[in-house]
Amino acid sequence: MFRTHTCGELRLSNVGSEVTLSGWVQRTREMGGMTFVDLRDRYGITQLAFNTEDNEELNQKSRKLGREFVVQVKGKVIERSSKNLNIPTGEVEILVNELNILNSAKTPPFTIENETDGGDELRMKYRYLDIRRKAVLDKLRLRNKVSLETRKYLDSVDFMDIETPYLIKSTPEGARDFVVPSRMNQGEFYALPQSPQTFKQLLMVSGIDKYYQIVRCFRDEDLRADRQPEFTQIDCEMSFVEQEDILNTFEGMVKHLFKSCRDIEFEGDFPRMTYADAMEKYGSDKPDIRFEMEFNNMNSVTKNKGFKIFDEAELVLGIVANECAVYTRKQLDAITKWVQRPQVGAKGLVYCKYNADGTFKSSVDKFYSQEDLQEWADHTGAKPGDLIFILSGDTDKVRSQMNDLRLHMGDELGLRNPNEFKPLWVIDFPLLEWDEDSNRFHAMHHPFTSPKAEDIALLETDPGKVRANAYDLAMNGVELGGGSIRIHDKELQALMLKHLGFTEEEANKQFGFLMDAFEFGAPPHGGIAFGLDRLVATMGGSDSIRDYIAFPKNNSGRDIMIDAPATIDKEQLKELALKVEIED
Repeated sequence: MFRTHTCGELRLSNVGSEVTLSGWVQRTREMGGMTFVDLRDRYGITQLAFNTEDNEELNQKSRKLGREFVVQVKGKVIERSSKNLNIPTGEVEILVNELNILNSAKTPPFTIENETDGGDELRMKYRYLDIRRKAVLDKLRLRNKVSLETRKYLDSVDFMDIETPYLIKSTPEGARDFVVPSRMNQGEFYALPQSPQTFKQLLMVSGIDKYYQIVRCFRDEDLRADRQPEFTQIDCEMSFVEQEDILNTFEGMVKHLFKSCRDIEFEGDFPRMTYADAMEKYGSDKPDIRFEMEFNNMNSVTKNKGFKIFDEAELVLGIVANECAVYTRKQLDAITKWVQRPQVGAKGLVYCKYNADGTFKSSVDKFYSQEDLQEWADHTGAKPGDLIFILSGDTDKVRSQMNDLRLHMGDELGLRNPNEFKPLWVIDFPLLEWDEDSNRFHAMHHPFTSPKAEDIALLETDPGKVRANAYDLAMNGVELGGGSIRIHDKELQALMLKHLGFTEEEANKQFGFLMDAFEFGAPPHGGIAFGLDRLVATMGGSDSIRDYIAFPKNNSGRDIMIDAPATIDKEQLKELALKVEIED
């Protein structure tokens, strides 16, 4: 056999045992007539000791070892004279009496250790090497544990794991689809699912009252640190439920995952906040509530003082940065430039220092007296030593800009501890949102979300004010999951599609199969989907999801390891009846 033990399991209790290990050479070093080798596998590192004076042949072979050589060794477990208590195997080593080189290796393009010298692109190109690093392995272990415990929890409350198709029909709502040409039905296309939404609703009609699937989904959209073109969802649906049932069930799941995977317990119920309150207080539908710094509407204390920028603004917002009145002009200029970046888009930033001696110094002293600035402090709750930041403009834009500034200051002040977790249910989302480009309303979540019963009449008179039976779970400024109570009535579904701009013919073509199913006894139902990649990254205290995915894409949606996407053979294009201009 290649091994009797792994490189992570030998302890003092194994001293005296003859063992066989296999793995990769992490590093070698020579000291006082001995050669020492760190042997690594997925489970850990064990030190090997070669007595160079006893066996010249073994001595010569050990000196040929390079980084990442694959070897097998046999020998006796002995107690280390110089122990390394930073690793579990650090009290023992193997006195090697036989060495077999199973495969030599080229020098790797970056150091395969926790603190590597490889950049993101280089590590992604050689991802199979990057995964050997403990820092990446630990992230994949966490993902594996979360997946396993998710299945355990959902099985314990009677959910069934059911697979749904990957080759489906393209729909116009939501993000762009990845499309797949059909060879047997030329001129027609499948789409890869953005989610199994309609299929899980059909399963509710089928009588499967509790469904789940850890499923791959695909969206052809612009990418960032927490987005990939292919991603994984914990997708769930339940019948005969109201919103409260779903929130309770999946709050229980999240608590179970944090306890079983991170040994973290949440006390009491997760707090809840309406979408309207979240936007007013934080400018975000996924607010980070690990720290305060809530927005203050400053209209009443800033307008009509002759400062044109505030007077003409739809909304003036302020936040208080505690104990930051000591900021220098250089620091304030740097923050001003930060909010003026195109990614934030603010035209400028007003500040007001509430000095420790009780006086005020602002960037708009020309327009506001000390008494006026005292009103600002009273209005925002600022104390001596604090700093007030103010932005103004159109409501939606200034809220978004202030949210960016708030999070930036949270980072600057060390208030966003990655090992602190603050969940929040955001509820009562708008059903519809206006899109300037298409000049019509779109579903904020998807077309199958039910409106609140008391708001249905507003669909005809003021559709922008209709609230949905929709909810998201946010944590630390990240949306972990979202869902809704669905429409289960054909007439209401037809009305919803009408308000989304579908003609009756278009609605039947796209979603007729679902509305037909509703005529055969559809139960009240609802569900939720969690982004597994985001959930695991948040649990691991990371901003980026990439290291929690075995083979991620880069910011351009490319897999630079296998060089995909790539062109395909002309004969394949002909078979698919696709016309693509290709340079010979």
